[in-house]
Amino acid sequence: MIKFFLMVNKQGQTRLSKYYEHVDISKRTLLETEVIKSCLSRSNEQCSFIEYKDFKLIYRQYAALFIVVGVNDTENEMAIYEFIHNFVEVLDEYFSRVSELDVSFFNTVFHGTWQAHSSPYQIGSCSVTQAGVQRCDHGSLHPGSPGLK
Repeated sequence: MIKFFLMVNKQGQTRLSKYYEHVDISKRTLLETEVIKSCLSRSNEQCSFIEYKDFKLIYRQYAALFIVVGVNDTENEMAIYEFIHNFVEVLDEYFSRVSELDVSFFNTVFHGTWQAHSSPYQIGSCSVTQAGVQRCDHGSLHPGSPGLK
């Protein structure tokens, strides 16, 4: 099961975070700092899967952004790795070459939608391996009003 989803920049600043289990605000800051440090300190030649405390971290780097997903020990790492890539493809399709600024925009505008509806990958109460990774139909995305671009 997915525990959290983070998007951070190369400077270690969190740009988007979503927790699927309750974590106190004070503990989130410490957790994010340790997780980000663990991922950013690794070289490109190292594996993108890290054993961390009682769960695993799966991360991918896209230009200046790192996407980190924390999962329990039974989750399929390759399914999460593909999930991250599909998520970035959706953002790329919507924003046409997603950037850090777009992620901030995405976080503020679509945060309520993210909470109100399950994501296209069904990351709710069941794991990705239980639900199966479902690809999103990019044609179903509706861009915002022309004034927002």
